[in-house]
Amino acid sequence: FALAVIAGLLYFEPHLSATMIILGVGLCILFVAGIKIWYFFPLGAAAGGAFAVAYNTPMFAHVRDRIAVWLDPFIDLTNKGWQGANSFVAIGSGGFWGLGLGQGRQKHLYLPEPQNDFVFSSWCEEVGFVGAVLVMLLFAYLIYRGFYIARNSKDKFGCLLAVGITSKLAIQTLVNLFVVSGLFPVTGASLPFFSYGGTALLVQLGEMGILLNISRHMTRESS
Repeated sequence: FALAVIAGLLYFEPHLSATMIILGVGLCILFVAGIKIWYFFPLGAAAGGAFAVAYNTPMFAHVRDRIAVWLDPFIDLTNKGWQGANSFVAIGSGGFWGLGLGQGRQKHLYLPEPQNDFVFSSWCEEVGFVGAVLVMLLFAYLIYRGFYIARNSKDKFGCLLAVGITSKLAIQTLVNLFVVSGLFPVTGASLPFFSYGGTALLVQLGEMGILLNISRHMTRESS
């Protein structure tokens, strides 16, 4: 109920990506805390039903349009598909090795928000496939270590706190990477530690500090 209230307020902002991240983090914490798995089935069915109604209701025609543009952003290149299409062009232009740091072209008047939501697209253009894989491996290892700390925390509170922090990092990272690569409709989710934003960076560094503090009290001596 608490999650539904918070998610509802965020949705009416509207801020769909933040709604998804908050719900995802809350559900991860509930799962680790021991909630019964079958509780998720009614939630999934309700979400699927709501989407089906929205997709087939004329009042929510924008949902159908957004799905169509997601599947092929080039069908509306000058309007709703502009962000997705230019993200694809930037990623594809990088090739295997990239064009070189600072040599990206799409960030000049073409790729929207190259310093924020689409920073990974610009990164791919400049450092190519190799640089993209390196960043994804770094995020994967950081997320792995976060869940490792949670698993070996000395108490349940530390475990759930570490799960929440790591889940937020994981979900936000995946949403951003899925958006810029076309695996998810365009929504405003920044890439942690890379996207521009002073407040966001301070909060993320604070979360890492809390995670490191929990790791100091892990049960395994080898930690």
